[in-house]
Parts: sequence; structure tokens; C-alpha cells
Amino acid sequence: MMNFDFTQEQEMLRQTVRKFVDKEILPHMKEWDERGYFDPNILKRLAELDLMGVCIPEQYGGMGMDYNSLAIVCEELERGDTAFRTAVSVHIGLNSLTLLQWGTEEQKQKYLVPQAKGEKIGAFGLTEPNAGSDVAAISTTAVRDGDDYILNGQKTWISLCDIADHFIVFAYTDKSKKHRGISAFIVERTMPGFSSRAIKGKLGIRAGNTGELFFDNVRVPKENLLGEEGEGFKIAMSALDNGRFTVAAGACGLIMACLEASVKYCHERKTFGKEIGRHQLVQQMIANMEAGLQMSRLLVYKAGFLKNKGRRNTRETSLAKWMACDFANKAADDAVQIHGAYGYSNEYPVERYLRNSKAPVIYEGTREIHTIMQAEYVLGYRQDKPLRNMLPAWEEK
Repeated sequence: MMNFDFTQEQEMLRQTVRKFVDKEILPHMKEWDERGYFDPNILKRLAELDLMGVCIPEQYGGMGMDYNSLAIVCEELERGDTAFRTAVSVHIGLNSLTLLQWGTEEQKQKYLVPQAKGEKIGAFGLTEPNAGSDVAAISTTAVRDGDDYILNGQKTWISLCDIADHFIVFAYTDKSKKHRGISAFIVERTMPGFSSRAIKGKLGIRAGNTGELFFDNVRVPKENLLGEEGEGFKIAMSALDNGRFTVAAGACGLIMACLEASVKYCHERKTFGKEIGRHQLVQQMIANMEAGLQMSRLLVYKAGFLKNKGRRNTRETSLAKWMACDFANKAADDAVQIHGAYGYSNEYPVERYLRNSKAPVIYEGTREIHTIMQAEYVLGYRQDKPLRNMLPAWEEK
């Protein structure tokens, strides 16, 4: 049975992150967005609050909270800006939880523990110039050479490309097996032959560090193979279950930001002798934002409920990601409309919300991919089976 009440600990967590966002992020966002600047000190301050491993077990350096607590962190961070929610999504959702699920004990001690403490930052390298939704189209290769693998290739649209210390990278170890020949590796920034380059001129999330990774005969020890050879596709898909969950939770935060800004403006701005909030068509947009926020949260927390039980949640997470991101995109569009001409300038934050809202509709499974997934579940063409490795269930203390 689902419980919709937050624990006292979760309420304290929400207030902690909200105060952090109000003090450390929002006062600087206009400048950082204009400059296209990602402030790495934000991650250090989040680490001081023990938030870089919020749902990682205490034995591996984390706070040991549940997955809906991770959702709360992501929602509140995106209320500040998508860039910082994205950083936490990648660090925890795509990397750290994947290490927890698939890593050996040695790998967890070496990589997961310092990441959960925020001493090191983790990222995720799957997308390539010619391989996005079609994961099997990647061209990066990993060739066995004695006790090492030699990686060659390129990744693109990688968050934290210039910031992260560790990357989970996917490469072919046997192309003849197609997606069953993909393997996953833990790559360190300091390994010779590795380099990165930021992408400039983005529509949104300008304060985020996003770019390309290059592998030129990067020698990776066999101990850094994550899982078994050929399990890379499974590992990537399980990682996306976690990443998409954090993206959906963040989308709730963006809707909340749009709603807060719009309500404030509705009381400030007057037309035809009354507050614009008194006009019914404006009220309709406000109502749609509120409905989108509440529906998105229900979908997110249902997925989190399943994660807490240690159950497969690909279907539920996909639906939450699709719907929440679409609602956020619509909320941002309506927020600009409510602000009128002022919404078209950066005098108000809503134009940034609109720009930021577009990327989540594309990454970690496009709207179209999730539409197909949901239809295939309903039609019986797609069925989920329990993975060999599942994240541990969260037990309430």
C-alpha cells in the first residue's frame, strides 16, 4: 500500500535543499546562464550536506535514504536550475546507482564510496554522434590486450564532461553480436589518451557543463570492466531506469518554478483594471500547471515506490519521464505567455525555464521513444523480466 505522507526526515530534506537553492543558486542563475558557466563549487557544497549520495547505502558512504528522497532532491534542485539537477542525475542516477547495482565490491570501494561522499564526481558515456536512441549503433570499441582493454572512439552530449573524475563508458567488445556485444567500463579522467571538450551555443541548460569525450588508445585495466563482457546493453538500460527517474522528478521542480513565478506575476501585473490572475484564460494556464505538477509527482513517486521495493520499474519510470517532461515543457510555455512581452526577456526567469524545458524532452529517451515503449507494453509486444542484478530494496528504519 502506498503512503503519500513524507517522513519527518524527508520534509527536513526538502527544506534543506530548498534553502540551499534559494541561497546558493537562485541569486546567481541569471549571470551563470548568460555566461554559460557551471560552478563546480555547488557540487562541493552539496557534498557538505551529504546530498551527493543521498540514496546510496551508508556502508558505501551515502545517507542511506530511499529513492523518493532522491526525487525530492532533484525536484528542489531543478526549481533552481536544470543544470544542477542534471549534475546530480548523472552523478547519482546514471553512475553511482549503476555502480551499486553492477559493481564488484572492489569497484564499489574504489569508485562508489568517494562518489557518495562527493569527493569524486561520476558521469556516464553512452551517446555518440551517430548513436542516440539507437544504442546498438555506437562505434566506440574496446579491444582486449593482455590484462587491459584498449578503448577508441567518441561520445557526445555528455553531462559533466569537463568536471567528472570517473565515467561509465560503453563500447563494443564484439560487434558481431550487435547489442549483446556491448560492454561497460569505468574510465578515469587521468587515463592517458582520454580528453574532453565542452559544447557551446546550447539553447538551454547553458549553466551546465555538456560536451564530448574522446578515447585515443585509452588503456583500461580489466578490473574496470563493469559486469561481464556483453552485459553493457543491460547495464545501460538499467542505468536509464534510474536516470529517467531523476529527470522526471526534476521536471516536477521545473513545473513548480513556473507556477511560483507565474502566480507571483499574476498578483503584480494588472490589465483592464484588475490583476491578470482574475482573467479566466490566465487561470486556465495556472490550473493546467497545477494539474501537471500533481499528476507528475504521482507518477514519479509510484516509480520510487517500486524502486524502494526492489522491483522492476522500467514501464512506470518511462511513463513518469515522458509525462513529467511534457508537462514541464507546456508549463514553461504557458509561463512565458502569462508574462507576455516580459516573458520574452531574461528580466524574468521564465524564458530560461522554457529553454531548459526542451532538453529533457529529448535526452534519456525522446518523447517518441517513450510513446512507443508505452504502446508496446499495452499491446503486449514488450514485457519486463527481472534483471540478474537489481538494486537493493530500501528498508524503512
